[in-house]
Amino acid sequence: MKQENYIKGMIMIILSAFFFACMNVSVRLAGDLPSVEKSFFRNLVAAVFAAIILCKNRTVPKVDKKYWGPLILRCVCGTLGILCNFYAIDHLLVADASILNKLSPFFAIIFSFLLLKEKIRPAQAACVALAFIGCLFVVKPGFQNAALVPALIGVCGGLGAGIAYTMVRVLGTHGVKGPVIVFYFSFFSCLSVVPWMVFHFTPMSMKQLVTLLMAGLFAAGGQFTITAAYTYAPAGKISIFDYSQIIFATMLGFILFGEIPGRSLRSRRNRNSVPARAMPYTGCRSTQTPGTFPLL
Repeated sequence: MKQENYIKGMIMIILSAFFFACMNVSVRLAGDLPSVEKSFFRNLVAAVFAAIILCKNRTVPKVDKKYWGPLILRCVCGTLGILCNFYAIDHLLVADASILNKLSPFFAIIFSFLLLKEKIRPAQAACVALAFIGCLFVVKPGFQNAALVPALIGVCGGLGAGIAYTMVRVLGTHGVKGPVIVFYFSFFSCLSVVPWMVFHFTPMSMKQLVTLLMAGLFAAGGQFTITAAYTYAPAGKISIFDYSQIIFATMLGFILFGEIPGRSLRSRRNRNSVPARAMPYTGCRSTQTPGTFPLL
């Protein structure tokens, strides 16, 4: 692998981390809406954005039949990964869901080794492991408050994302253009949740709609850049930089919401305690900080 491609892959995956962190802020600002509905708008904007690029470049979204398998896996596993992650965020402490989502680089490296026969150097594996441990210290997860089923679903979300990123690597290295991959994935993700949307659609305000559209724009940026990243370089070499999303998320949380990761999480746990619930009835004023926002 050329050094130039490694640098491009590194830059792209850091950019994707920034876009996804901004998307998570937008998703939080959208308020209390069903996770499937948020997922639909997240992918709708990305699909439209990819379609515009394809039309502008006059690119026919055609994929050779022998690569239909990896494309289908990318679409199915990516969609399941998004839905599982959103479900975990809705049913677990945000920190717990966040750390489960950060399992995706591990799965990407494992499947790249098993399916693509890409070599993993001990130093690279150690760096990713250290980054994951660092995330544990940052978000301080507490699974004693998490139900088993949502936690397992969160793990499945990381697994789905890891497989999806591996398939992006397969498609990208065989000449399938990034906008084509993003278009098919986003279109499939929207189409797969339409039946749910028809029967369970929750009305939203104009502010919520605009916020979700912003989340979709950031998601589109994240999809394009992460697709480019795994096209340029193997997962074992650049996955470590995916953890920069923790840094961006912490900065955005502090700037926009005044959040400090450890303190905000402890405050959220305190709200679930009996004394915290009793405060409104005893005349005490709560000074707790709102919980941290989701990291996808």
